[in-house]
Amino acid sequence: MKPVRYLAAVALTIAATCAAFAADPVFPPGARVGMTPLVGLVKARSFVGFETEDQGVKVLVADLPAEAYGEVANAFKANPGGTGGIKPESIETAAGLAYYTAENAKDGATNVRRYSMIVPGPTFSGYVAVQVPENASRIYTDDAVRQMFASAVIRNEVPVDEQLGLMPFRMAELSNFKTVRTLAPGAALIIADGDEKSGFETAPFMIVGLVGSAPAQPDDRGRFAQQMATTIPGVRDGRITMSEAVRIDGQPGYETRIDAISGKDNTPVTIVQWLRFGGQNSLRIIGSSPREGWAGAFTRFRAVRDGIRPR
Repeated sequence: MKPVRYLAAVALTIAATCAAFAADPVFPPGARVGMTPLVGLVKARSFVGFETEDQGVKVLVADLPAEAYGEVANAFKANPGGTGGIKPESIETAAGLAYYTAENAKDGATNVRRYSMIVPGPTFSGYVAVQVPENASRIYTDDAVRQMFASAVIRNEVPVDEQLGLMPFRMAELSNFKTVRTLAPGAALIIADGDEKSGFETAPFMIVGLVGSAPAQPDDRGRFAQQMATTIPGVRDGRITMSEAVRIDGQPGYETRIDAISGKDNTPVTIVQWLRFGGQNSLRIIGSSPREGWAGAFTRFRAVRDGIRPR
């Protein structure tokens, strides 16, 4: 009987170990919100979150501005009964007190159950949205989704290599920028001396990403570059001081410089925008610096630009 008891003990130990590993929170690549996904959910292929193999059940994970959580919490306290038949619920998580809703909806002709949860983060609000089609609702029940929500955790920093690995380009040089933050997974990121708490505009920062369009003809590049320069977020009273064709890593490009005001402190800044053309997309590189530190910042911006390569 001893061997039988020994094998039973080993089996119990293995089962307990596997259960513990199954309960570990999982962070989708690039995400600052993680959770223990329900059985059958794997990391999503085309968005940040989880999904079933048939892509029927979806769990989207995203960051929202820090003030979003406070707005939801205040709305909950002001109207705990909810509106339109949708009653918000609160739930304790490792990240803090979260709020979520559940409602019936349609996805085309398919009946679905939708859930939304917001959790507090140190400099952001974590957001999770779940969609369960009717044919999966017996497995992914309200109670099951609530259990998954309760497992939510926050990480303050995503490893730099993990964030860079999501980008469709390689970055060999970061010029000693302290903060690396994904803006759009697989599409754009910001590298900066500041952070969300101190604000980005009062120190040099860069935004690097792809633009899903390109001028049809080479003669249209100058107009395209100037149009793109007017869409730089957070810029006021901008004035283009230079815009000319350049070569970037042997490819055609355009450099545009702007003097402007940026941020809540009305910081005078100088901005450079580089566009590198090739194929159906354009690589867009933006560097912004307070005007008095422009010369040193521009050297760093160029080093980052020259270290970017396609994958």
